[in-house]
Amino acid sequence: MLLPLKGITVLEFSQYLSGPSAALRLADLGAHVIKIERPIVGEMGRKLAIKDMWADESSLLFHTINRNKTSIAVDLKNNEDLVYLKKLIATADVLIHNFRPGVMEKLGLHFEAVHQLNSQLVYAEISGYGSKGPWKTKPGQDLLLQAITGLTYTTGNANNNPIPFGIAIGDILSGAHLVQGILAALIKRQKTKTGVKIEVSILESLLDFQFELLTTYFCDNQQPQRSQINSGHPLLSAPYGIYKTVDSYIALAMMDIADLGKAIHCNELINIKKVDLFANRDEIKKIIANHISQMKTVDLLQLLQEKDLWAMEVYDWKKMQAHIAYQSLALEQEIELDGKKVVTTRCPIRFNGKKLVSTKSAPKVGAMPIF
Repeated sequence: MLLPLKGITVLEFSQYLSGPSAALRLADLGAHVIKIERPIVGEMGRKLAIKDMWADESSLLFHTINRNKTSIAVDLKNNEDLVYLKKLIATADVLIHNFRPGVMEKLGLHFEAVHQLNSQLVYAEISGYGSKGPWKTKPGQDLLLQAITGLTYTTGNANNNPIPFGIAIGDILSGAHLVQGILAALIKRQKTKTGVKIEVSILESLLDFQFELLTTYFCDNQQPQRSQINSGHPLLSAPYGIYKTVDSYIALAMMDIADLGKAIHCNELINIKKVDLFANRDEIKKIIANHISQMKTVDLLQLLQEKDLWAMEVYDWKKMQAHIAYQSLALEQEIELDGKKVVTTRCPIRFNGKKLVSTKSAPKVGAMPIF
């Protein structure tokens, strides 16, 4: 299959997660991604381990987010290396970096400088807080940005402390936003033959992520409050949330409360008025929680699904992986690494029904000679 970005060369000056995640998606779509790394040690993400798991001298995390790329080792303080790098920039299509504001300027590799080398280059950068303003030099680390954007007050119950997402949501979102900008810029370049500068910040990505909540706040100046119990979304009324059953947990989405009462034979719910769903959200959820706690999940699901009410059992990964619905996605792929097989996820995008997979692992530092 001819991948849509075949023939596009991407230079990745990035570390950790946000920039590399964007370059990974471009690689999955067919681009030739070249990581620009420091000699010997490479980028810092090589030493960022998850669960202290390593695939070789680099972390397992590094291999999951840098597969299907190559690498050149460049000493940016070495004039010969810098001359080679500028020649490479002159022939590239996209340059990605996620350094703090000012770093690329010091190297002489900011947009205005490289635009002189290659007027059609798409120049794409991710920062933590944007290139201007009083926060621009703060560390752009995911947890810190979750904290500063109020995101930690959207998960959990009202009496919980602030709760962060269990994944690097800011890094992944900003990487996805950068890819969107790059693809749009490549289309514009095709029409105008002129390069574009794309800027994304993790701060803005996380704020955009909360557009529902922030829009209500802009209207009434009141921060949405999490439910006292069984919270699932601070803007939604009962029954929205996750509930304990006799043997596991079940998720209840939006549904008519009277229909829910009839389906699970809970008379207390049948006569509740719609105007009470927000005002008495916690009281209604307590009624639901007490009733459901006496029921088995399989019985509860059958009653709800017979009435076409939106509910699902809560799975852990083992149970999810064993289900035929998960298996039918064929989401897992193997990458080859020093004679070993490492299982990770594939690109979630399909083209004309074809899954985008690659067995190529992350590169060794400087795997692609520069001379």
